[in-house]
Amino acid sequence: MLRQSNQQRLLQKLSPQQIQLMKLLQIPTASLDERIQEELEDNPALENEAGSMDADQEYDLGDTNKADDDNYEQDGDEVELSNDTAEKVDLDDFLRHEDEGDRSYDYGDDYYGGDNDRQITPARVETNFHDYVLDQLGMLELDERMHIIAEQIIGSMDEDGYLRREITSLADDLAFGQNIETSPEEINGLILRIQQFDPPGICVWTLQECLLLQLRKMPDSKPLRNAITILEKYFNEFIKKHYDRIQKQLNLNDEDFKAVINIIIKLNPKPGSSFAVVNKAESYIIPDFFVFNNNGVLELSLNSKNAPELRVSEGYKEMMRAYERGQKKDKRQKEAVLFIKQKLDSAKWFIDAIKQRQHTLLHTMQAILDFQKEFFLTGDESALRPMILKDIAQLTLLDVSTVSRVANSKFVQTEYGTHKLKYFFSEALQLDNGEEVSTREVKMFLHDIISAEDKLKPLSDEHLTDMLVEKGYNIARRTVAKYREQLNIPVARLRKEL
Repeated sequence: MLRQSNQQRLLQKLSPQQIQLMKLLQIPTASLDERIQEELEDNPALENEAGSMDADQEYDLGDTNKADDDNYEQDGDEVELSNDTAEKVDLDDFLRHEDEGDRSYDYGDDYYGGDNDRQITPARVETNFHDYVLDQLGMLELDERMHIIAEQIIGSMDEDGYLRREITSLADDLAFGQNIETSPEEINGLILRIQQFDPPGICVWTLQECLLLQLRKMPDSKPLRNAITILEKYFNEFIKKHYDRIQKQLNLNDEDFKAVINIIIKLNPKPGSSFAVVNKAESYIIPDFFVFNNNGVLELSLNSKNAPELRVSEGYKEMMRAYERGQKKDKRQKEAVLFIKQKLDSAKWFIDAIKQRQHTLLHTMQAILDFQKEFFLTGDESALRPMILKDIAQLTLLDVSTVSRVANSKFVQTEYGTHKLKYFFSEALQLDNGEEVSTREVKMFLHDIISAEDKLKPLSDEHLTDMLVEKGYNIARRTVAKYREQLNIPVARLRKEL
């Protein structure tokens, strides 16, 4: 039986502004400028301080509760007018241009300084992997139909040079996308020809095919023939480093086997990766914070890119004043002034959000600095104290999620190197004597043990656990395995060397 009833409940819901503020807080310094440019393009009422403006007209970021002058109130419905008689903005003229539908926003040569003064930013020219392979198609002397098929094959390779589509799928793609009917034999024939292109090892489906293709292009020798045999017949044993089995099957002594291994390890498992374009954001690190040690006194500063000089557009505020001074206030003008006020509100909110972002970043980083003061003074990684997000949240009186957003993708530059903020967070591990140490210290000790081990007889996880327990670290074998994986260290069998 269906029934309708009224219920009154109190729910907490985030406003769009709060959601945008959280996203803004999470953005690293390297991406903040791009986000600000997007806002500047979207909101004409927001301007960069780079423009000419008197000091007494600046928008004051220091007082977020006060409008930037006496002529604009964010929360009020009315606009308080100024007695300045020098303001000369014709709102009717503004509306007339809007009605004309001119959206080109061509400011003319006066804005750009003339054609002779316009500067063209040079663009970096790069050849990616697919373009490099496509350029070699001219050597095959293909007709138009076969050229299209070859382009489809090359386009189906990933950035590492591997094919990610089966032959039957390639045939379907050509039939539906290019209206070309072909056979698997025809496609496979083209694939074999493309495999002869540079770099060696491309246009294959598996790592085994890639490595074998590279070996077959090398000058013939006995170690080379043995290498081909190993990858053809004992590939699984090779990748799992079951070297003893391979040596026994091929009847190779240690010296001959080393010669074979030296050939294989020089092969490129990702032949197309040498053409990969490095992501601009990943090619360098822009620190969000700077920590200086001034005779034992730690000084924290925020990257100046986090404090852009933004202001509310004077032109838009002038339009508001012109509307209030005007005698004729029709519907058209009221709609236009509502749009202007929305843009002004949005501009002021964005400036306040940037200011709040700066405050939250500094407040959170100062708490981390105080908590891990010994490390920032000495640079000793073992001096890092166990610290979780909740510890900083309690010190700053912020929510854990807010601290998490600050710590995400942020970097701090110290005299001992540049580190991610997440570098300073670690859980606690209790020693036999009851003292708590950071799990980072355990990982450091584990890394040192493995680095010093005999590579002919690597230490197993059980042996590593026993060594850590002897040092007083109360730790289980599965925890050792977890820390080893976090350090990107393989199991003992894969660490074995000849």
